[in-house]
Amino acid sequence: MEFVTLNNGVKMPLAGFGVFQVPDSEACEKAVLDAIESGYRLIDTAAAYMNEEAVGTAIKKSGVPREELFITTKLWIQDTSYEGAKAAIEVSLKKLGLEYLDLYLIHQPMGDYIGAYRAMEEVYKVGGLKAIGICNFYPERLADFCETVEIMPMVNQIELHPFFQQQKALDLMKEYGVVPEAWGPFAEGKYGIFTHPVLTEIGKKYGKTAAQVALRWNVERGVVVIPKSVHKERMEQNFDIWDFALTSEDMKQIAALDTGHSEIVNHYDPNFVKMLHGMKIHN
Repeated sequence: MEFVTLNNGVKMPLAGFGVFQVPDSEACEKAVLDAIESGYRLIDTAAAYMNEEAVGTAIKKSGVPREELFITTKLWIQDTSYEGAKAAIEVSLKKLGLEYLDLYLIHQPMGDYIGAYRAMEEVYKVGGLKAIGICNFYPERLADFCETVEIMPMVNQIELHPFFQQQKALDLMKEYGVVPEAWGPFAEGKYGIFTHPVLTEIGKKYGKTAAQVALRWNVERGVVVIPKSVHKERMEQNFDIWDFALTSEDMKQIAALDTGHSEIVNHYDPNFVKMLHGMKIHN
């Protein structure tokens, strides 16, 4: 396992396990246990995934010392305000059965996220959150945010894969000392990523799959990756990316795959924003 050091000195694993779209408690618990057994120590969940309790149960059953784990969860739009964040943090801690979170993120750049971040800063200062950050903040939103808040965010989790590379966003994050984290590192299966000819040919040189090449490419850019799978064999493959390195020619070939846009989400679409606001995770 390799690590990246956040701007507050906290070490974060460069590869973790995500549980998006695994709402079934039994399946989620098993997946997290399998991931931990496979070597993962970063587990990424969110209030909106509706599986924090299952993640917490798996953490407890794993027997791995708490200090060896890096647990991330996220604040949903419904609670994105100062008071909402204060309450939501407590709810997430209770569901996960934890005394502190290693990383807490604002899930979407919507609602009163400045007010929410003020609450997060306060909890961070007393040790309830070891690191704080944001998700889905595009460059212009990230710049405004970083110029406004007291404590610079440590992480910005955004969509990053070979077909949506967001180099401009990475450059700005580097300027502000914010670590990029990739959600959807496999583009949610789009673009034929698992059999893509360019990624497959590169992988053949190293005895690796196209998926492993896609993950290694992001890691070599300093991006934390959180691939998801409910199959232990795939989990193990996704974690087996530390024994090879891509050449500059490999990186150049992958750079040519960038489409410059997402085919998964569109935060600039008012209807998408309305839809996210309409998603309620509690009464």
